[in-house]
Amino acid sequence: MSDPARRPRTDPWSIDDGYFDALGDWHETSASTHRTIVRAMGAGPETPPAPPRVRVLRAGAMGAPGARGRLVLEDGGEVPVDGALPADLPLGYHTLHEDDLPPARVIVAPARCHLPEPFRIWGWAAQLYATRSHESWGIGDLGDLRRLARWSARTLRAGVILLNPLAAPLVTMPQQSSPYYPSSRRFRNPLYLRVEDVPGAGEAASALAPIAGDGRALNGDRHIDRDRVFALKMRALELLWSRFGGDAAFDRFRAALPGLEDYAVFCALTEHHRRHWQAWPEEHRRPDAPGVRRFAQERRERVAFHAWLQWLLDRQLAAAGAELALMQDLPIGVDPDGADAWTWQDVLARGASVGAPPDRYIVKGQDWGLPPFVPHRLADAGYEPFVQTVRAALRHAGGLRIDHVMGLFRLFWVPHGLTPADGAFVRYRADDLLGIVALESVRAGAFIVGEDLGTVEDGVRERLAAQAILGYRVVWFEPEPPARYPAMALAAVTTHDLPTIHGLWTGADIAHQKAVGLEPNENGLHEMRDRLVAMTGTAPGADVRAVVEATHRLLAEAPCAVVTPTLDDALLVEERPNMPGTLVATNWSLALPKPLEELEQDPVVLGVARAFAGRTA
Repeated sequence: MSDPARRPRTDPWSIDDGYFDALGDWHETSASTHRTIVRAMGAGPETPPAPPRVRVLRAGAMGAPGARGRLVLEDGGEVPVDGALPADLPLGYHTLHEDDLPPARVIVAPARCHLPEPFRIWGWAAQLYATRSHESWGIGDLGDLRRLARWSARTLRAGVILLNPLAAPLVTMPQQSSPYYPSSRRFRNPLYLRVEDVPGAGEAASALAPIAGDGRALNGDRHIDRDRVFALKMRALELLWSRFGGDAAFDRFRAALPGLEDYAVFCALTEHHRRHWQAWPEEHRRPDAPGVRRFAQERRERVAFHAWLQWLLDRQLAAAGAELALMQDLPIGVDPDGADAWTWQDVLARGASVGAPPDRYIVKGQDWGLPPFVPHRLADAGYEPFVQTVRAALRHAGGLRIDHVMGLFRLFWVPHGLTPADGAFVRYRADDLLGIVALESVRAGAFIVGEDLGTVEDGVRERLAAQAILGYRVVWFEPEPPARYPAMALAAVTTHDLPTIHGLWTGADIAHQKAVGLEPNENGLHEMRDRLVAMTGTAPGADVRAVVEATHRLLAEAPCAVVTPTLDDALLVEERPNMPGTLVATNWSLALPKPLEELEQDPVVLGVARAFAGRTA
C-alpha cells in the first residue's frame, strides 16, 4: 500500500523514479524504461537538459534577480531591467534581451483563470457529429450547432453547450472517427461545415442540389459514413472555391492566424503524397525546408483552399458561439502522422506515447498512441506550441474542458515496444503551464474545466482549485448524491467513455462489451447501478424513462458551477459514444436516434431540461 512518506523523485530529465497505482501499490521505474524514455526525448544519458530561456511569472511578482538588459513588451514598448524584473509588468508575452545571452521569453500570467461570480449554469453535453437535422449531410454540422445553441438558450434557458473536440483530422481517407486523435488541435474539421452557409452557395444552388441530395440521403442511416460525407463536402466546397472571388476578411484572417500557412501547406502535401509525413521525400519532411517553400509556391491555389476552409469554419463557429457559450474540448495529444506533429517534430517525443497505467477498470493499462511534448524542449520553445494550442481551443469559446488535466503536471509515457505496465511518469512545469492557461482564459473571458478522473496525485485538485479550474464530478463514480458535490466543479451523470443511463440500467452496456470481445468489470458496473437505485429511489425494474428523469432531478440539485446532462441520456440512447480499448465501427460514429427537429419536441428531452429550470443561465 502507499506510503505517505514516500514521494516520487524526479531526475534532471523530468522522469519519476516510480509511481503509486490506483490501488496504492508502488511501481519502480526500471533502468531500461528510463533509458528508452531518455532516447525518446532525443537526449543523452550523460547530458541533462540546460535550464530553458523562458520564465513564467505571476502578475505582481518580482522575477529574475540578476537580470540586466531591456524587456520588450508584447505591445512593442520597452522596460529597462537592472537587477530584477519590475513587479508591475502587464500581462502577456514579453522578451528579455540581456548582453551576450540569447533572448528569453517572459510570460506574465494572472493568479487565476477567468471565472464569473456568481456562476451557476447548465447545458447539454453533445457530440456534434451525432446531432443531425434534416438539413445535415449525414453528420451534425455547425449549422446544427447554431440551431441547438439558439433553442437551448432561448427556450430552455441553458447557459452552455459542451462539445466533443472539433479538431481537424488528416485530409485523406479513411477519415479518422475519433475526435481525440486529431491531426491538429489548432484547426477545425471541415466535415463540420454547413455547405449552404458558405458564401456563394445561394448563387450555386442548382449546381449544389444533386450533391446536397446525396448528402441528406445519408441521414437515413444512423451510422455516420465519414468517408462518404468527406467526398461529398469536398466536392461541393471545391466547386464553391472555384467561384470564390476573394474577400478582404479572408486575407486578414490568413495573415493574422499563427500556424495557418504551415497547416494549409501540410494538407496540400498530404494530398500530394498520400502517405504519412515520415515517409515523404526528405525535402518535404520539415516545414522549414526549402523544398516545402517551393511546393507551397507551386501549389499556392491548393494551399489557399485549405486556408479558406479554416476561415469558413471560423466564421460558422463564431455564429454558433454568438447564440450560446460553447465549451470546447482539448484532447490530450495529436496524431503522430498529423500536421501538429510535423510542425513541432522537434518538440515531441519520438519512440514513446501517452497512456495510462493499469487500474481496476483497465487492468492492462492504456497506450493512446499520442506523442507527448518533451518537457525541456517545450520550455526551450518558449511554450509556443502549448500557447497556440490553448489559444486555438478558446477561440469563440465561453469555456474549455481540458481532457486529462493531470497531464499539466505529469504524463504517463509508454515506450514503443513495451507495454503500459512498463511505462513511467514524466513531469512538466505545472506552474508554467497553469499560468499560460490562466492568461489565455482571462484574455478569452472563458472558464476552464479540468477532467480529473482517474489516478490523481495528492495536491493536484487543490492546486487546480486555487487556479479557479473547475474539477469533474460524475454520478457513476461518486458515492455521495449530487447535492453534496462541491461548487467548484462540473457535474455530469456520465462521459463519452462511460455507460449511458439506459445502457447501465438495462444491462445493454455489459452485453455490448461482451459482444466485441471485452471482459467488462461487471462488479463495478453493478455497483454503479446499485448506487443509482439507492440515489433515485426507483425500483430495479423501473422504466428507463423514469430512471432518466429521476437521475436528472438529482443532478439538478448539485451546487456545482456547471452541470451537463447528455443528449444521449435525454434521448434514451443505450450505446455509449465510445468504447475504450476497441476499434468497433460504432465508436464516435452513431447519430442520435432523432433529428434536431424532433429532439426539440421530445417529451423526455423537455422533461430533463425542466429539471434545470431553476439554475441561472
